[in-house]
Amino acid sequence: MTDSTTVSPAWYPDELAHAGPEHLDQDYVAQYDRKAGTDPSEELHNLQRLGLSMSSTLIDLGAGTGTMALAAAPYCRRVVAVDVSPAMLAALQQRAQELGLTNVECVRAGFLTYQHTGPKADFVYSRHALHQLSDFWKAVALRRIAAILGPGGTFRVRDLFLSCALSEVDTVVEAWLANAPADSHQGWPREELETHLREEHATFTWLFEPMLAQAGFTISEATYTPSRTHTSYTCVLAS
Repeated sequence: MTDSTTVSPAWYPDELAHAGPEHLDQDYVAQYDRKAGTDPSEELHNLQRLGLSMSSTLIDLGAGTGTMALAAAPYCRRVVAVDVSPAMLAALQQRAQELGLTNVECVRAGFLTYQHTGPKADFVYSRHALHQLSDFWKAVALRRIAAILGPGGTFRVRDLFLSCALSEVDTVVEAWLANAPADSHQGWPREELETHLREEHATFTWLFEPMLAQAGFTISEATYTPSRTHTSYTCVLAS
């Protein structure tokens, strides 16, 4: 595991200091994958459909315990798993070693501090991590992501992007919370989702999509969940 960060201006937030206490807790990390319940197979298929190959470099920003990074590693040349949590990166690194994967690099950094080395990346992937940043810093992060990619590079992102009007927020959010599992062993219960909404930074699709355009991306695909709480985007950097 390495630290690979830029020297940021004093007015930048300290991402490493705001990793979230739960992400630094080894007991939490041990149960994270079970709670997330993420199957990477569909997203891996999407990346391969979009051109991921044995010549590709993939950057996984907010990699967590490495579900996507480890799934993609056998199918590309280089994977850089970036996260602010040393506990999660340690778990990721151990799993990579157990799987015999030699092309996975673990880097402790965040969206605003990761310093890319080597040739431009072909793909940047991020799932449920951008919500750690306010809209102002999301926009800054998107511009930094664009700088990591080569012309025509692909950015694939999924997060809590609400595809509803302001007048519908209460209805949409309450319906989402009502479907939360009662047992924390089966996912994030209502109480934890309420904390997420209060303390982290969900946004609206109609705010996020112009940010992507400002950063130089064209949206080639957008998938809005039926709950209208989450959205996945495939974005291509202008040549």
